[in-house]
Amino acid sequence: MNFRSFRLRIAILSAALAGSVLVGFGVISWWLIYDAKVSRLDVELENQLMRSTRPRSQLDWESYQTSLPLAFGTDSQTPIAIRVIGVDENIAYQSSNWSTELNVERLVPFRPQPILPPVRIFDRTIRLSRREPPKLSQFVTQRTSTGAWRVGAIAFARREVAIAINLNGIDREMATIRNVFWISIPVLLLLILGGAWVLSGSVMRSIRQLTVAIEQVTVKGLDRRVPIGSTDVEFFELIEVFNQMLERLERSFKQASRFSADAAHELKTPLAILQGELERTLQQAEPGSEVQQSLSSLLDEVRRLSGIVRKLLLLSLADAGQMSLHRVDVNLSKLLLEMMEDIDLLAPDLEVKTEVKSGLRVQGDRDLLVQVLQNLIGNAIKYNLPDGWIEIKADRQGKNVFVTISNSSKDIPECDRDRIFDRFQRGDPARNRKVEGTGLGLSLAREIARAHNGELTLDSTPSGQTAFTLSLPI
Repeated sequence: MNFRSFRLRIAILSAALAGSVLVGFGVISWWLIYDAKVSRLDVELENQLMRSTRPRSQLDWESYQTSLPLAFGTDSQTPIAIRVIGVDENIAYQSSNWSTELNVERLVPFRPQPILPPVRIFDRTIRLSRREPPKLSQFVTQRTSTGAWRVGAIAFARREVAIAINLNGIDREMATIRNVFWISIPVLLLLILGGAWVLSGSVMRSIRQLTVAIEQVTVKGLDRRVPIGSTDVEFFELIEVFNQMLERLERSFKQASRFSADAAHELKTPLAILQGELERTLQQAEPGSEVQQSLSSLLDEVRRLSGIVRKLLLLSLADAGQMSLHRVDVNLSKLLLEMMEDIDLLAPDLEVKTEVKSGLRVQGDRDLLVQVLQNLIGNAIKYNLPDGWIEIKADRQGKNVFVTISNSSKDIPECDRDRIFDRFQRGDPARNRKVEGTGLGLSLAREIARAHNGELTLDSTPSGQTAFTLSLPI
């Protein structure tokens, strides 16, 4: 997983922020629900404590305890305990499930007051008692070995009543709610993560359009523009600047390409005239004289310059996508066999190995393909080692024909391998013409291969050899 992805970071941060909010909301909601349930229980607990003044006998208290589950809205399995203390501070009633661990002595602010002794008034005996309002304690939660209990107490004039209800029922309900949160929050986080991923993808659509446009910025793709109609407002300026840059690049490239084509075209005629005049003058010069030697050298330079102009013209046409091909059926097997005879004449000291499959045919411009093969074979001869070798392989794989020309040579430095197809790039960095060439051959050969929907590549080879592979579609 690439955490340097801007889209991924947006999705993760969105999910993290939403997750924090959901977790906080879940915790607060759980606490509020729990507090609401306990508060509702406290209200009913207060009502039942206020009603506890009615029972008198043991039987009344048992009946009262039996009615409590219905009053609290709980099932019969939820324990509810009662303890009643009389005026003499003795236990008047205590349910069997009352836990001795429950401490209610500090809940009630005072003990029940005893009845006053009788008073005789006008020959009549009257019993008096203090009439004070009942004192209701605060409700607290106490934990015992049997669970958590919600305990409350009330003190009347003649008794003190304490009621405790077990909170296991509420705990079970809250556990169910907690489990729902544990399941729903991760699901919501996944949904949020997916939604954030989709939304960030739609936000990045404009950037993807720019990326696709940049990938297509080639010689033949400078006329492409990124549409602005459906683009987000935030990307308008960026896309406009990019389109303006493409427009400037296209205009500059067309000017440079047109200049190269025009210059090469304009130079063709004077060079042809100059070559013709030199050839005619050379024929008139005295054989073996210095004039004839000078004219011969000048003629060689003019021919070399004519070759450069011709290649520049072809390259300018290739750059503009206007290289015209006269496609015919070309028998590559036969063509390679003919060129191998030239190798024997040009470099008789080299060992020639061939592995050419017969019947290899392609549709292409024969003259241009001959130029590509001659360039590759010529380089294999020029940059070979003394008493070296040349190997030519040609075979068909799938829907393509592959021609590999290998030769013994010095190793090409890694820094030069990436630039070997650049224009005017030569294996002779000093350009002292010890090795003939202009540095345009490989560049032009690759453009010719691409014009045929093929490719020319420099292969990875062991030390001490060089290999180029030409691939052409059948």
